[in-house]
Amino acid sequence: MGQVYSHMTMSLDGCIADPDDGIEELFGWYDAGEVTVPTEGDLPPFRVDEASAGVLREILAGTGALVCGRRLFDITDGWGDRHPLGAPVVVVTHTPPADAARRPRTTFVDGVAEAIAAARDIAGDADVAVASASVAAQALDLGLLDAVSISLVPVLLGRGIPHFADLAAGPHRFDDPVVVPGRRATHLTYAVRRGEDPSGNGTGEEGAR
Repeated sequence: MGQVYSHMTMSLDGCIADPDDGIEELFGWYDAGEVTVPTEGDLPPFRVDEASAGVLREILAGTGALVCGRRLFDITDGWGDRHPLGAPVVVVTHTPPADAARRPRTTFVDGVAEAIAAARDIAGDADVAVASASVAAQALDLGLLDAVSISLVPVLLGRGIPHFADLAAGPHRFDDPVVVPGRRATHLTYAVRRGEDPSGNGTGEEGAR
């Protein structure tokens, strides 16, 4: 079985979009190089540096399903039922859209835990990606994330939509990151530590139960 991970592009001050959901200042690294990485759906291919291309190829090859929230689904119009990863999408929502039956590659479920379970079933031995900040935060609180990946871009937005806001069960701890320096983005992957006491000295009582 693959891992469940989140991946976000983030500013230096911790935002994944500006207050109006704009991503222009953040997503420049997707077109900052000479190496072409094809995508699925209607989006043009990525054009990135070789290091970033390796990160994207790993994501594209290893991800078998993607989980997102209803807000992101609506902003993107569900990617036309064809996400750029090429993977089926599971959407967390209490109210599926009226045209849900016309989206055979998209599944609508009522909660985050149910969405992760459904995505695992779809992905089989492949990984599950979480693509919405609020869903990623809830999955982390529920102990359902194995890793957090961040493509950190050199910009301060000043204000915007934060990554991992309003966590309910912190602190959460991670291993030291795997770091891939890329052009206009530094790619960081943190494995989630489980069952460790606040001092970082090993498994506490909460981990033993």
